[in-house]
Parts: sequence; structure tokens; C-alpha cells
Amino acid sequence: MSLLVNNVYCVGRNYRLHAAELGNAVPEEPMIFLKPSHAVVPLDGSSLTMPQGRGSVHFEGELVIQAAKDYIPGMKVDELVEVMALGIDFTLRDVQSVLKEKGHPWTAAKAFKNSAPLTPFITFPGNDQLLQTDFTVLKNGVEVQRGNAEDMIFSLQTIIDYIGEHYGLGKGDLIFTGTPAGVGPAESGDVFELFWGDERLGGCKIG
Repeated sequence: MSLLVNNVYCVGRNYRLHAAELGNAVPEEPMIFLKPSHAVVPLDGSSLTMPQGRGSVHFEGELVIQAAKDYIPGMKVDELVEVMALGIDFTLRDVQSVLKEKGHPWTAAKAFKNSAPLTPFITFPGNDQLLQTDFTVLKNGVEVQRGNAEDMIFSLQTIIDYIGEHYGLGKGDLIFTGTPAGVGPAESGDVFELFWGDERLGGCKIG
């Protein structure tokens, strides 16, 4: 997997049950935030270091797509995307709560090093076929999250159109498409594994 990525877009609150579990309102349009390319590291079984002394770190498993070419208005998902992966949006939850209360950007809570680990890419099956398969996150061997693109508030098509129109979407850009319910703390020694259907795509240990 090449780690030479450009923009890393992330969609917040894109599953109703996840919004509900954190007591957040369901957005009326996609909530987009960014992570730096330095946040992207491989989910290859290695140990990942999380920030210390900054409160609770939470895991958020996500479906991730990559633009294979520059977006042109009217372009369909199946034209834009050739590969996909699974990733974890690690979040400093206590820091995020303070930022939300103050109305500040989420950068300090979302954009730290190692906060966007990514499995190896697999072939994108097409938007319709994508809906036939769940992705899951296992923590220490126990399933903690299960998601399906069909349950997203904003579809992949809506997401790429929105990002393309408002920010620009170019070849190599990544999109973390949102997390389903089941997020929780990630602590030292925890092992995470990400599955696409029955296929294990990658994992990590929290150092």
C-alpha cells in the first residue's frame, strides 16, 4: 500500500445510530473534516502509539474509498473509485467534547499522528454490490462494530458530489465515509481487526 496520499477527507455523523450514541443531532448535509496525510499509517499488525495524557482515545471503524482520478461534476461513484479499504478514525474523545462545547474545529481531536490507519486496498466492487457486504471491527477478538454502506445517512454518491463541489476531489484523495454505532475506548494492549465480510483486511495493536 502506498502511503503517498493527498487529501484525507472524513465524514462525521454519517450513521444515525452512531450520532444517537454520542447524543448528536443528525446533520442535514455531510459534515466534512480533514486529517493530515501524516495520520495515515498501515494496519499491518504493527503497534500504534496513541497520544498520552490527553484523555480517552476512541476507535471508529470506517469504509474508506480512494479517488482514482480527478472528480468531474456528474461523475458516478463507479467511475471515480477503483479501490477501497477499511480504516480506523482514532479520536481524542475528551478533547473533542471540549472543542464542541467551545464551537472550535475538531483538528486537535482528530488529526494527530497514527489517527487514520488503513488496511491494504482491495478492488471496489461497485456501488450496488458494495451494499451486499458488511464490514466489522473486532476488539480483542470480540465484534464491536458492524456497518454497511446501505445504512449511511449520505450515500457515497452524495459524499463525492458534496466534497467535489465544495472542496475539490482529486486523484489519490481518501474519503473516510463515517462510522457505525459501537465506538468506544482504545487502550494500551488492545488488538483491533477489520473485516470485509469474512475477509480479514488488517489490524493493529495499541502500544
